Amino acid sequence: MTQPVLWDQFDAYLFDIDGTLLNSRDAVHYRAFHAALESVFNVKQKIDSVPVHGNTDPGILRAIARNAGVGDEVFQAGLPRALDCLRQEALRNCGEMRPELCRGVRELLAALERRQKLLAVVSGNLEAIGWAKLKAAGLDRYFAFGSFSDQRELRHDIFAHGVAEARRRLGARASVCIVGDTPSDIAAARHCGLHVIAVGSGTYGRDELRRHAPDWCIGCCGDLLITAQLAVNPDEA
Repeated sequence: MTQPVLWDQFDAYLFDIDGTLLNSRDAVHYRAFHAALESVFNVKQKIDSVPVHGNTDPGILRAIARNAGVGDEVFQAGLPRALDCLRQEALRNCGEMRPELCRGVRELLAALERRQKLLAVVSGNLEAIGWAKLKAAGLDRYFAFGSFSDQRELRHDIFAHGVAEARRRLGARASVCIVGDTPSDIAAARHCGLHVIAVGSGTYGRDELRRHAPDWCIGCCGDLLITAQLAVNPDEA
């Protein structure tokens, strides 16, 4: 009989940021999107009109620009400037960042650190913005590296790059698990052939996430600490 995979037996854990580790209670990133869209593409639409959770920063810019009638060639030509503006605007106001930690995150990261697990982030944020959020939340020290959207607009490419870096550091056979809070995280993990823990600490609740069949589905990261080892469906244990 095949032994069940246990959530705490992986060599590396790759965490999404927004909705998984923290929720931003400020408008720094939000305002930076609008500054980039207006200054580069003369688009004044708000990003509220497109899906942002589980998206990437370039993907959000692309969706809004397309909705506003910006052609793909024009968008692609302006994208480097838009990303640079997005970074600069967010970092200029990073002192206003007020991230709120998702329940149990610090305790979980500390527990995994004690067990000498490799921890990293895989995020649709631009790198500078992602690290700024983690620093503001006091979490940056836990992570060895990150994979972001600066060069990779698609989420599964961000994850694949993170996995490749983890295995470069640990060896080709290292086991890797994704921790995320959206159906897009689950889909990207599956695309990469990875196990995935879905947490209902972002926009999507457990019932919605379960429908996408993650390996584990929990309310928040802290639920993983209820017991040292959880079977494949902890909500049914």
